[in-house]
Amino acid sequence: MRTFDSLAEFAAMKGEHLGYSPWREITQKQIDLFAEATDDHQWIHVDPEKAKDGPFGTTIAHGYLTLSLVNAFMPEIFWIDGLKMGVNVGLNRVRFPAPVKVGARVRGGAELIEFKNSPAGKLSTVKVTVEVEGEKRPACVAETLSLYVE
Repeated sequence: MRTFDSLAEFAAMKGEHLGYSPWREITQKQIDLFAEATDDHQWIHVDPEKAKDGPFGTTIAHGYLTLSLVNAFMPEIFWIDGLKMGVNVGLNRVRFPAPVKVGARVRGGAELIEFKNSPAGKLSTVKVTVEVEGEKRPACVAETLSLYVE
């Protein structure tokens, strides 16, 4: 994890890659719990037997499960000291170029693409790319918006 001593130090990284999170495995239990939480029980996610004959040969993670991991990856990639608070304020753009098969390992990589003043504090746009180990295409690319208050 990369630690920044201030927002000014973080802002100086605009246009730069910030690093990667550790790899983590996507389990069927995690997929099933996400299905319960979101009431999305489509067989391609929760029925391993039926999914064997499906387009991916196994179950796959929900796209929104993959997206939700971005929130876990960001503090594993970087941290900004001295903040009063940091708030997730949304997303600009999200794409799911490739599926995440059960048992796959994923990680997030982050790039600071914008940093600007806002009436409530400083607003950053960080592009997080969720990679799947051994795959050419990422599972998710999301532009996250965060508000920071010193």
